[in-house]
Amino acid sequence: MRNRHLKALVPVAVLSTAGLGASIPSASATAPHVVRPGQSIQKAVDAAAPGDTVLVQPGTYRETVLVTKPGLTLRGHGDRTVIRPPAGKTPKAGAADACTKAGSGICVLGRSGGTVDGVTIDSLTVSGFPKHGVWASWTDRLSVRRVTADHNGVWGIAQERSTRGSFAGNTARANGDAGIFVANTVDEEGGATDTRGTELRDNTLTDNRIGFTARRVRNLSVHDNTFTGNCSGVFVVGDEGRPQAGAMTIRANRINANNKYCAKTERLPAIQGSGIVLTGTVDTQVRANTISDNVGATPMSGGVVLFKSFVGAKNTGNTVSGNVTLGNKPADLADGDTGKGNTFTTNVCARSAPAGMC
Repeated sequence: MRNRHLKALVPVAVLSTAGLGASIPSASATAPHVVRPGQSIQKAVDAAAPGDTVLVQPGTYRETVLVTKPGLTLRGHGDRTVIRPPAGKTPKAGAADACTKAGSGICVLGRSGGTVDGVTIDSLTVSGFPKHGVWASWTDRLSVRRVTADHNGVWGIAQERSTRGSFAGNTARANGDAGIFVANTVDEEGGATDTRGTELRDNTLTDNRIGFTARRVRNLSVHDNTFTGNCSGVFVVGDEGRPQAGAMTIRANRINANNKYCAKTERLPAIQGSGIVLTGTVDTQVRANTISDNVGATPMSGGVVLFKSFVGAKNTGNTVSGNVTLGNKPADLADGDTGKGNTFTTNVCARSAPAGMC
């Protein structure tokens, strides 16, 4: 009798467990592939099946890592797991060779018509690479969380040609260009990519050239992040391509004292003291942010700045509302564009250009 009761309970337990985790692939129940100091992360990634977890123990690993398998999770132990460039080694032909030659630390690479889906990079540090800390192309539902990307030559964490990315709880500091970068493509012009809801939240972006750059993309949510000590906190840039960049929400962020000075480049003038810059952007909401003490004397200096595009694309239909913008110079709010339908409402500010927007 007792055994019959136990057998009767088993299906209920199985059904209950399945209900709680029905979306988790069966491979997730397998033991993780554990990598210890002196071992190769790439070899563990190569041995893993889609949906597996590669767990990297505390230590410093001098290599690059290429991920092309869907559902794979690469997880470390926060700032105790550090990936740095190979020391004095010539890259050998192998799985990670393309990532090594690209000068990046971790690459998640799909292709046109064959995206890599559902990859997670979690709880590790990527530091000192010539190009990018984490670089992704042709991905869907990429998740980068609790990653520190510092002192990389160009971008800390970057995604192109990708959709539904999630970047949460990361720290990107002292990278040569943007801490986090999201673009349609870095190699050619074209209409803005619909990212289908890519999200940035709870990130700390500091001491970069630009905290976050969105270039020729649409349909993003940027919220509850901290931008400080960069040349510019947030930079949204579009061009004359169709559809135009924008249709995103920038809300509830803390954007303070982005007063680092960055000299002009071939693409941009000098940048200093810029909180949020919109250029060539449409239908974007900037709301409920705290934007303070961004001070500079460059063309894009100020709290929230609508700036004329260098290729003639106008800011159109953007709404700046409910922000606290104080102590920014030369102005808390600045509209230097001639586009139509841009509105500034219910903001707390002391000075605007032109006057009358506070």
